[in-house]
Amino acid sequence: VLNRVGSLMTAFFTSTPVTDFDSAMKADATRYGVHYRQMLSQGIYLAPSQFEVAFISDAQTEDDLNKAIGMTEWSFKKMLEK
Repeated sequence: VLNRVGSLMTAFFTSTPVTDFDSAMKADATRYGVHYRQMLSQGIYLAPSQFEVAFISDAQTEDDLNKAIGMTEWSFKKMLEK
């Protein structure tokens, strides 16, 4: 689940909507940690906790965003292999 307002977003590893603290606590924080470390290993810096916000700004180029998208796909596929 990706919750977003404008350019601010937070990803939760869950198949149910995250609308409050209780529903956020049901998300898989361990799986988020795996994704975080895999992305970090590829030079993509995410918030270290799924309870923190991420954002896109003018500092990111189109190449930066394309790399982040590609590495996200790579990370998700790698997690499915396990």
